[in-house]
Amino acid sequence: MGWLKRIFGMEKPAGGTTAPVAKDKSTPAAKVGLNGEFDESGLAKRVVLAFDEDPNLADEDKLWVAQTGGIVVLKGTVSDQATLTKMVSVASKVSGATDVNTDQVTVG
Repeated sequence: MGWLKRIFGMEKPAGGTTAPVAKDKSTPAAKVGLNGEFDESGLAKRVVLAFDEDPNLADEDKLWVAQTGGIVVLKGTVSDQATLTKMVSVASKVSGATDVNTDQVTVG
């Protein structure tokens, strides 16, 4: 199914990117959607898109992605520590991410 479809119920939009240019220059990076539009969940959607685009990350169906400002929040269960470490690495590189919080993740 894929991350974007499972978490946000959407397909990857044509031209969607993890580092879009904001259509309104006053929009904070964490609130920029997949196509540059204002989106309250923009950072979380771009992180999910980055997970989908990484061939080494399969969809972890018990893990969810949210955001609090520029902080990416991972919640749920992930299969192993190596996968969680990879997710943190990918998420932290997405434009607008200031930190990745894994306090609500269980490994195993």
